[in-house]
Order: sequence, then C-alpha cells, then structure tokens
Amino acid sequence: MCPARNDQICAVCCGTKRLVEIRCPSDCPYLTTAREHPPAAVVRQNRQDVGLLVTFMRDLNTRQSQLFFLVATFIAQYRPSDLASIQDDDVAEAAGTLAATFETASKGLIYEHRTPSVPAGRLLSSLKAALAEASGGGAGSAFERDVALILRRIEKAARGMREANNPNPRALIALLERVVQQTADAPPDASQETPRLIVP
Repeated sequence: MCPARNDQICAVCCGTKRLVEIRCPSDCPYLTTAREHPPAAVVRQNRQDVGLLVTFMRDLNTRQSQLFFLVATFIAQYRPSDLASIQDDDVAEAAGTLAATFETASKGLIYEHRTPSVPAGRLLSSLKAALAEASGGGAGSAFERDVALILRRIEKAARGMREANNPNPRALIALLERVVQQTADAPPDASQETPRLIVP
C-alpha cells in the first residue's frame, strides 16, 4: 500500500518512482527503510558526488560556500518557461558570461555581457535576478568578486564534465539535482539555525 497514492503499488514502481514521480510523505515506512539502507550503487554515487563537490568548492570561505550552494540550488531547480531543458553547455555559457559581467562591475565598469544562445541567455537573466534578490541590495565590489568566483567555478565544473567525455550532456545538472534532493530529504536539525547569505 502506497501512502502517497492511497492505493496498491508494486515493489519495482515503489523503488523506481519514489521521490521522482511519487511525492512520498516523510513518514512512509518504505521511504524510511530505503534511506536507512540505500543500495550500494546509491552509496557509490553519493561518494562520487561529494568528491566532486569538494573539488568544486576547494578553498572557498563561508560566504562563498553559501553563494555556491545558492547558485547550485538555483540551477538544479531551474525550469525554463518554454519547458525546454538546459544542458551543461548552457550552464557553462551562462555562468561564464554572467561572471564576466560581475568581474567588469567589480572594477567599476557597467557592461552587460551577452550569451550567443537563447537558453543560456534565459538562464543568465533568471540567475542574475536571483543573485540580486539574495544580495538584498547590499551588493558591492566584494560581493561581485565572490559571485564571479563562484560562477567561474560552476563554469569550470560544467566544462570539465564535458571534457571528461561524460556521455550525459546534463551530468553537472544531474549531480546538482541529486545533491539538492538529498538536502531536501534530510531530516531537519532543530539545533541548527537556517543558514543565511552573508553580504557585506
């Protein structure tokens, strides 16, 4: 019996559609068991994801790490209005172009760099608006330098996935989606305060 559908469901559908097509309640006993005893393939994937994230976030300070997760979460949850999916190439192009804009702004020059592709341009515009909202109007040269650094890391990560001959054109996006999903699925820790973006 599936508590989300309130109907019978086969074990295969439960295992493959759990949290993908089916919105499982947090008290579902099958979901709890799966979290306590994940398959070996999931454990290996999690370790690989963590290893890559550590590489991407090497030498970042607290505020930069928060910015990294802000951008990563935005990309993982980004859904274009035209329902066309984006790929790692679009992420690399948008991140690199927006980084160039922030790098220029940190030097006191206002110049909007543009992407040649439409999907990357839409991602860039949406990401720029999200970063402006996160800054709370307190953006300055230090913030712009940090954002540019994070966007360059994202760009490098996306291009690195492609250069590694990864057959999945959405390898980085899939990794970020898995990390964001794991964070959302993790039980809340009442002893920890919700992190806030630190803006100078």
